[in-house]
Amino acid sequence: MDSRAQYNPRTVEEVFRDFKGRRAGLIKALTIDVEDFYNQCDPEKENLCLYGFPSEQWEVNLPAEEVPPELPEPVLGINFARDGMQEKDWLSLVAVHSDAWLLAIAFYFGARFGFDKADRKRLFNMINELPTVFEVVTGSAKKQTKEKSSVSNHSGSKSKSSSKVVTSNNIFSHLSLTYNYYEDEELDEPDDDEHGETLCGACGEHYGTDEFWICCDICEKWFHGKCVKITPARAEHIKQYKCPSCSNKRARP
Repeated sequence: MDSRAQYNPRTVEEVFRDFKGRRAGLIKALTIDVEDFYNQCDPEKENLCLYGFPSEQWEVNLPAEEVPPELPEPVLGINFARDGMQEKDWLSLVAVHSDAWLLAIAFYFGARFGFDKADRKRLFNMINELPTVFEVVTGSAKKQTKEKSSVSNHSGSKSKSSSKVVTSNNIFSHLSLTYNYYEDEELDEPDDDEHGETLCGACGEHYGTDEFWICCDICEKWFHGKCVKITPARAEHIKQYKCPSCSNKRARP
């Protein structure tokens, strides 16, 4: 992958598409591919950066050689802090810097191509509708979602234990489910608007009509089937589903 290959989005919609692609790549590195990302950030190597690309891919690489670079560069030297922090704290730190870099890229394009006040505001509002990388990585996005559904239902608490594999077009009628995706609480069955706030643990996007979803039985995060490469047919034969992050977890010194 050539991290220096660039293209120049010129409209608000194109810049936002670029932002979403890069963001998806960064989230993938910090969640789905976290084991691979961790291993690539060897503190014995030189200063390394985490790049996200519009193609929704990511790469750990050395910074650009040219000065100044064509585009704003990610934070430098993420690998040096890897073994000096708790893993979750290190990932959170990388996520914060990734958010700052994403905004820098987006508003660099806005400045370069002369976005006026209205365009800048529209771009920021579109970006602000998405959870930050930090919110997705730390789980605070799901907590915000849960807080929006505050009505409890004690009588329905016994219906939460069976299969967590659903498609979004039948998610509300499935008798074994309530809006208890993340913690063992008793909540009312949600309406369509509330379920629209549910976020994929891989890409951070909201659910969409007719998309297949699956819930991890370990961390209880929900994922688009396409994000974790699980089809409805395959899910039928899975007794206990573990997401890639939970499957890859291992004890670290």
